[in-house]
Amino acid sequence: MVIKVCGIKSSENVELLSTLKIDMVGLNFYPPSVRYISSDIPSDRFDTLPASVKKVGVFVNESIDTVNTIAAKFGLDYIQLHGDEDIDYCKQISKQHKIIKVFRIDEDSDLSLVSNFSFADYFLFDTATKHFGGSGKKFDWSKLKEYSGNTPFLLSGGIGPDDASSILEDIHPQYVGIDINSKFESAPGIKDADLLVPFVESIRSIID
Repeated sequence: MVIKVCGIKSSENVELLSTLKIDMVGLNFYPPSVRYISSDIPSDRFDTLPASVKKVGVFVNESIDTVNTIAAKFGLDYIQLHGDEDIDYCKQISKQHKIIKVFRIDEDSDLSLVSNFSFADYFLFDTATKHFGGSGKKFDWSKLKEYSGNTPFLLSGGIGPDDASSILEDIHPQYVGIDINSKFESAPGIKDADLLVPFVESIRSIID
């Protein structure tokens, strides 16, 4: 199972994640977000992460030039498109980067439409809110039965420390991992070791 920890800002959290068996970290480059990382910070803040931990840059309706500039500076392994990016935009990004396309899900979502983005490396299904992620709320996971595509996806939205057993259930054939964020924080962008460490260790003890 892929474990992605999103919304990392502090050097202390980078050190913490360097000790855990996770697969991806999300770095948020969306300025309105409380977890925003300025592109002006030194890129070596994240150099202590093991090479096995992939760096995912989170962008929302950003210009392609800006995405490419930030990706080069921080050595991003994936670009997560978390906004209303259309097919043409996503295809342009995918020519240069691996991408994770986010879809915000509610009861009215038409999951047949995501097949138009099947060139993505992963989908990420998150809870629909008026903002872009970090809501701490779950959507109805049974909605995922309507997804019939072949692109693997990460599950996001309100996953917390008490969800270790439920996320290991057979949710969908293309379900390959989780994206965790606000439920593991002591403050926005600050992950709490007392919450995160036992959760990750619990998951790994079962699936490894």
